[in-house]
Amino acid sequence: MKNHQTKVLLAVSLLLLTACTTTEKVAIKQADTNCAFIGRDCSLLTVGGKDQAGLRYVNPSAQWSQYNKVLIDPVTFWGSDTTKLSVADQQMLVNYASQQIKEQLGKKFEVVNQPGTGVMKITVALTDAESATPVLRSISMIVPQAHMLANLKYLATGTMPFIGAAQAEAKITDSVSGQTLALAVDKRIGGGSFTSGFQWKWGDAENAVNHWAELVTKRLSDWTSGATAAQ
Repeated sequence: MKNHQTKVLLAVSLLLLTACTTTEKVAIKQADTNCAFIGRDCSLLTVGGKDQAGLRYVNPSAQWSQYNKVLIDPVTFWGSDTTKLSVADQQMLVNYASQQIKEQLGKKFEVVNQPGTGVMKITVALTDAESATPVLRSISMIVPQAHMLANLKYLATGTMPFIGAAQAEAKITDSVSGQTLALAVDKRIGGGSFTSGFQWKWGDAENAVNHWAELVTKRLSDWTSGATAAQ
């Protein structure tokens, strides 16, 4: 009985801690990186910190202050041959990612269509995505017994049931010289937000894209303006 009460308290505490979490970062290994996309600098990737991409690299010699414009390549899908995503879903997700990245970066930088002085080139690829299971996801958050089981699963595995996910890779280069400025590989899964249980099946993947678009915009804005040092 005492053990049961302890589990209940832990689950309730976890619910309170994760109630506002839309997506969560997942640890990613070097072996999960598509080096064909990242290119020759793939081996430079190292594990990122708490508020950073899962794997990342920032060129220590990059002169960030010289950049005030961005050239954004269309987002592409670089999944493996075993991907479960349909071609239609792939296209929908890359279109959404392209739109969000352009919208967010456009708030801080001039978006241009040609390489030039002071122009960073942003290239992003989605490498995987998983859809959520909307009905079961909602039940797991509404029905008390199901919600308790969902939180116990989180305690045991670090993930909620019936969630979606997305993984992406990005490289930022000088648009003229091609010099690598930064690289990132990241994976995010749906979190414990109550409202996320009622979104459509690709809601978690879209929330991950939103997070990445906002994060890259903030990082580049801070680095180019000198607000924070690139690291």
